[in-house]
Amino acid sequence: MRLRWRCTTPTSFRLTTTSTGCTVFRCWGGTLPKRGGWCICPRGGRTCRRTRSKRRRCRWRPWSSKFSFWRDILTSKEPEALFDAAYFAAGCGEPYQRDEKRLRFWGGVAERIIQEINPQSVLDAGCAMGFLVEGLRERGVAAFGVDISEYAIQNAHPDIQPYCWVGSVTEPFPQKYDLIVCFEVLEHLSPRDAEEAVANFCRHTDDILFSSTPFDYEEATHFNVQPPEYWAGLFARHGFVHDVEYDASFIMPWAVRFRRCEEPLYRIVSTYERRLWLLQEESKGTRRQNLEYRREIASLQNEVRRLENRWARLEGSAGWQVMLWLQNLRAHLAPPGSAREKLLTKFLPRR
Repeated sequence: MRLRWRCTTPTSFRLTTTSTGCTVFRCWGGTLPKRGGWCICPRGGRTCRRTRSKRRRCRWRPWSSKFSFWRDILTSKEPEALFDAAYFAAGCGEPYQRDEKRLRFWGGVAERIIQEINPQSVLDAGCAMGFLVEGLRERGVAAFGVDISEYAIQNAHPDIQPYCWVGSVTEPFPQKYDLIVCFEVLEHLSPRDAEEAVANFCRHTDDILFSSTPFDYEEATHFNVQPPEYWAGLFARHGFVHDVEYDASFIMPWAVRFRRCEEPLYRIVSTYERRLWLLQEESKGTRRQNLEYRREIASLQNEVRRLENRWARLEGSAGWQVMLWLQNLRAHLAPPGSAREKLLTKFLPRR
């Protein structure tokens, strides 16, 4: 996939992929170094300078503000152009399209949200083709969706399109909602835009279901992959804390629920301490069980070695050799299937 961005400078760029797996921004205006160019690489959020040598090696350098210009090309110049038909066909691993598998998954998510949270109004921030909006509306919830991709909104179900619109999650929403969900969206934004999006969410709801991959650096549009504590810190600035007693792993393993908290600090601390104590006790119990299993495995291994040594001694004994000689003699005198073998078996059955 190749995309082109317009820039305020006379130089323009296009996105290409090298043989080393790096996403490179080729300069059409001739301002990049002749021996190579700076590129954003999916491996660990670093950048590399790809020289034009025969072996095409990459020289890794840590990311710094010196190279933020390249990130700005993607995050501020027509970001909606990133999420077109080519992205939904190949950028999500498997084609992102309306099929039975996705409808079943998002229908199950909608069912869990209704059973466990029971919101009357929901906004899916970054709704893509509106599968979750569709699942919630089929179950009687006033659900809406917003996405930066015009292509995705155009491919939503016709019955859902009136409730979805093209827009950015950093822009103010038309109303407040009982629940805002945002799944695998903010890693596609710059850190500054992600902070604005979090603030925007917190202004329009008191309850947020959120997930953002903490380790997927391979996708070219993931500019802001962060660990869970980073997002918890952003939401905490606006008075939202992680509801540690709610399990949102039915969405993604790292999905969490953030809720506006007006409780005093001691109650928040006691909730976290209770959850921490339970996890510690679970960890201790699991460790004790593992130690018991290790002792049992060690005992069984010793027994296996003892039997192997006994078997080795038995095979080297004279009695074993005599037994083998008698078996070979019987097979020679009475071949299997012969009349002699049947007669011998009748009077001298095998034991």
